[in-house]
Amino acid sequence: MQIGIPRALSYYNFYPLIYGFLSDLGVEIVLSDKTTKQTMTDGSALVVPETCLPIKVYVGHILNLLDKGIENILVPSVQSIAPKIYNCSKIRGLPDLIRNVIKRDFNMIEATYDKSEKNRSSIDFFKEIAGKLGITDLARIKKASKNAWRVYNNYLVMTRSGVPYVQAVKYALENKVVLAQNDTTKPVNIAVIAHGYNLYDERISMKIFEKLDKLDVKVFTAEQLTPEQMKEGLNKLETRLYWANEFEISGAAGHYIQDKKIDGIITINAFGCGPDSLMVDRITRYAKELKKPILNLSIDEQTGEAGFVTRLEAFVDMLFRKKRSTIINKIDINEQQPPQPRITEPKVRVTMEDLVQKM
Repeated sequence: MQIGIPRALSYYNFYPLIYGFLSDLGVEIVLSDKTTKQTMTDGSALVVPETCLPIKVYVGHILNLLDKGIENILVPSVQSIAPKIYNCSKIRGLPDLIRNVIKRDFNMIEATYDKSEKNRSSIDFFKEIAGKLGITDLARIKKASKNAWRVYNNYLVMTRSGVPYVQAVKYALENKVVLAQNDTTKPVNIAVIAHGYNLYDERISMKIFEKLDKLDVKVFTAEQLTPEQMKEGLNKLETRLYWANEFEISGAAGHYIQDKKIDGIITINAFGCGPDSLMVDRITRYAKELKKPILNLSIDEQTGEAGFVTRLEAFVDMLFRKKRSTIINKIDINEQQPPQPRITEPKVRVTMEDLVQKM
């Protein structure tokens, strides 16, 4: 039994959870290929131009799975992650969107995750997935759900300890827990704020982690923070949680802006995303109040890598200069000067009579 999973949207937040569940049921998972320019082009051709980039990419990944011959594809509808905490309309209605824009035959595995609905828990979400695959044994489903949460919690433990996202996912799928031990330091620390599907998709983010590493920058992300830290960040921004992904944007930004070891903030958001535009505007105003440098990057399928890199380099160079000048200004020049030798008069005085006698 095979099931295809698009490498987009919720994949970057919940893949360890889905993997833990399906692998325990003995289901083979087939992932779509990594995002390419062709993925964006194919997805963009089927939706209206106003559709945000992450949705266009998701449609492209569905097409990629169909081209691989996959008949069962998981398309979840993540309505709410907590009571009265909702996702944006496109993600909530994702199955309907896919059904209307892709006119090819395949078995869409629809499952709804909705914590705002009374008497509904995560086990109902798992039961829907299993039911579409012909698995109805409740004991077997509960066992698989426990394995799902175990794998997912291991992933969270590793990311919060500082293990990079890609490595944390790899270790979690291998049933390993490896904590970050080598806490390297670099001249400049930058917090990169973005949704997981914008940040960890290498095509969308232009491999920003590699680029910042080459610029000798240490990167911090929302995945390294606890829910308590992000909740505190929301309070600093004087806002309340409404959107499902607001923790990883507003919460993380609010925390890192007030963190003195963070030299600057970079936000990445999709052009035309309404919720993101509101959150980034609030983040920018708060950063200016605390005089924290911030760079806002807006992306779409037309974003060029050359301009992207130029803005990154200019921002990092500014942070280097700012930090260097701060260090220099703290140096007390007087304290750095070596003690000067005292000049005293000679003890033996020479008179005019002595000079005459020598002549």
